[in-house]
Amino acid sequence: MATAFSSDGAEVMQRAVIPAEASGRSPTTRLEEFYELERAAAFVSDNGFTKVALQFPDELLPDSASLASKMEAATGAKMYILGDTSYGSCCVDEVAAEHVGAEAVVHYGPACLSPCRKLPVLHVFGRKQLDVARCTEVFRELHPDPLAHVVVLSEVAYFHSLDSLAALLHPIYPNVVFSQLDNKELQPVPGLVKKFGRHFVVDSQHGLDNYAMFYVGCEGPELTNFMLSWNRCPFSSFNPQTGQGRRETLDVNRALRRRLYLVERARDAQVVGIVVGTLGVADYLSVLEHLRGIIQRAGKRAYTLAVGKPNPAKLANFLEVDIFVLVACPQNSLLDSADFYRPVVTPYELEMACNPARTWTGSYVTDFRHLLPGACAHTPFPDKVSEADSEPSISLITGELRSTCLYTAPDPEPSSGTSVTCRSHMHMAESSPAGMCPRGRERIMLTVHTNGGKSHLLGPFL
Repeated sequence: MATAFSSDGAEVMQRAVIPAEASGRSPTTRLEEFYELERAAAFVSDNGFTKVALQFPDELLPDSASLASKMEAATGAKMYILGDTSYGSCCVDEVAAEHVGAEAVVHYGPACLSPCRKLPVLHVFGRKQLDVARCTEVFRELHPDPLAHVVVLSEVAYFHSLDSLAALLHPIYPNVVFSQLDNKELQPVPGLVKKFGRHFVVDSQHGLDNYAMFYVGCEGPELTNFMLSWNRCPFSSFNPQTGQGRRETLDVNRALRRRLYLVERARDAQVVGIVVGTLGVADYLSVLEHLRGIIQRAGKRAYTLAVGKPNPAKLANFLEVDIFVLVACPQNSLLDSADFYRPVVTPYELEMACNPARTWTGSYVTDFRHLLPGACAHTPFPDKVSEADSEPSISLITGELRSTCLYTAPDPEPSSGTSVTCRSHMHMAESSPAGMCPRGRERIMLTVHTNGGKSHLLGPFL
């Protein structure tokens, strides 16, 4: 019997093998063309890499062995296949790549396009087929006004077809804007919008809020992320798999009300668990320190948890935690915590709960890097609470009074390292009287941060 907090393993044993058709590659599309073998081989050869990690999501694993063999034959370098990733498959798994001493990573499949910390990365999205004529027909049905201001977004696997789509739409729709992938040579211009590894330029006088969004791709967390981030813009979409278009009916206001309810839960919380949901996205260490600081200033206790992919069973071990905050890429940060014992919020939502200077403006932030000092959405923590805000507030959930006073954050202690690292079983045995972990069971390392300092604990077995 399995519940939300435990599993008997039957699901794993009964899981069906993913068919090759799930990759999105049609039988007539050659492997070399779909995975851009020539471009990937040039990336390895031109940089002189001798060890390269090839990262695949589950749906592309059936092609991994054949592709790795072709890459080795084309480059002479040693290829390592990364399957089950440490966190979300859309993020580059630098941790697994470092285990084999890889000098670079070729990431295949859907990607969140979050910048990486250490290793050079080449993204190969896979060239999924798009019926451009049908997509154009759907666009004209959904946007009959030829003067409509529309931004066209897409899944990364369909980026290669946007130029063909633009060639058909631009003669009819002069105000349509197509998003492009970010590049280092990009120069700031009026109306430039950069988000989620993409950029586009809108009419600065017309304003982004007055544009409509047209998304080419399937329904999923990426589309939800776009809709919450640009919640003032109407959305429509075209699903290439079904050939159908629609106006998106997701109640954005209802989704935002749900997120604001979680902010209220975070205000009531006294113990916060910071769940590390990535070890590869740039600046994740900076946002961890940033969150610890605002939690301590708000008079709460912070636990830093590194548990791999979060699930209800893992987080249910920490009953003393009132709420969790997930530090992950934008696509994985919006975790549906309905099955979790305690709610899971984003760094932006936690900052809204703890930082009295941050108020709801209608703009929702899913990229935690935008909250850091110097970023576009950073709000400094006030030195003191104003007299108007110093009166105790009343919880909208429990009806109890909450203190609004701020606490002085302790001086940061020198760290012995710059990242979360694995500890050997011998070191764990020396640091805990419980000794070695039983075979087949996992322990969770965590750090407890309070106003008086911090201490390291060895978490329960899983």
